[in-house]
Amino acid sequence: MTETQMLINQTANAYQWVNQLIEPVPFAKLNIIPPTVESSLDWQIGHLIISHYFHSIMVIRGHQMDILQQLPIRDYSEWFTQAGPAQSVSKVNSATLVAHLQFMQQKSLAILGTLPDSELDNPLEPTPTPHPIATTKREAISWNIQHTMYHCGQIGLIKRVVDKRHDFGLRLAE
Repeated sequence: MTETQMLINQTANAYQWVNQLIEPVPFAKLNIIPPTVESSLDWQIGHLIISHYFHSIMVIRGHQMDILQQLPIRDYSEWFTQAGPAQSVSKVNSATLVAHLQFMQQKSLAILGTLPDSELDNPLEPTPTPHPIATTKREAISWNIQHTMYHCGQIGLIKRVVDKRHDFGLRLAE
């Protein structure tokens, strides 16, 4: 297995965790902001849409016009990165956000699939906002995986408060 394929597999696994955590929560509960966490699942989803675009698409291959034509990236960046969760409530229908997240995940994996191992140490594509962590494509992809999993922790906490704890399929001895 190539290093790029390993990074793609890890990325897909992180995305799968996000989807497994969010999928069972009813849409009506995705915009609840519990006071203990001060974030919502909608905000987390919107934030991940933007972060996947930035960390695994834009700095890897530059802006992608097909994505920019289909998703309101500029609005999402404002609502789910710059603004806090309370300012983002009801900006976008929850079902639309979930669909856009899945679309972005697919696009991210497709873009990563075009990257040969020989480009992993290349510098990032230039962006108006410098990457906060990475200087190479390998580092950006690795950060996308880590950042996604950090948000899985937040998503798991919020899910537990607004709905129920995640069922990992573990059977406790009775």
